[in-house]
Amino acid sequence: MARVLKAATASAVGLFPRLQTPVPTVRTFSMSLSSHQVAGPVWNLGRLNHVAVAVPDLEKAKAFYKNVLGAQVGETVPLPEHGVSVVFVNLGNTKVELLHPLGNDSPIAGFLQKNKAGGMHHICIESRRMIFQDRGELLFHQVDNINAAVMDLKEKKIRILSEEAKIGAHGKPVIFLHPKDCGGVLVELEQV
Repeated sequence: MARVLKAATASAVGLFPRLQTPVPTVRTFSMSLSSHQVAGPVWNLGRLNHVAVAVPDLEKAKAFYKNVLGAQVGETVPLPEHGVSVVFVNLGNTKVELLHPLGNDSPIAGFLQKNKAGGMHHICIESRRMIFQDRGELLFHQVDNINAAVMDLKEKKIRILSEEAKIGAHGKPVIFLHPKDCGGVLVELEQV
């Protein structure tokens, strides 16, 4: 029976060459809305940008991802305004951000005091703005600021951990949402 299935599969593969062609990823989403529908929020979540992991030994963590797992590991970047040094590990479809304290007042130092071996610190999700066209099409575009998300989240009683967005490790504005309002997860929203 296994040989019959294997033979049938092998001959079917030649009949459907288009099924083997990868489909390109499209980053713009469009859909029609009837004139009676009410528009949703003015912003929407995008893709998972990265998962941040606090590490007690940055060089050891970099070596693990590079030498053991074979990942592309970036350079160490100090971010004194956030009290951390970061290293991004590229995974193709997303990244791992390695976080290490930069100074004693670093929020990562406090995290590592409670979690000596390190661990997942936060997730970062891209935030994008929705713009409505005259024809009733809904298009997602890059945003110039993250203020629309901040105002909407505050109206929904979600606490933001800073008064305004800060520039994050990618050079883009970011905000952090209180973990108690997000199912126990510290969520970073990054403007795309």
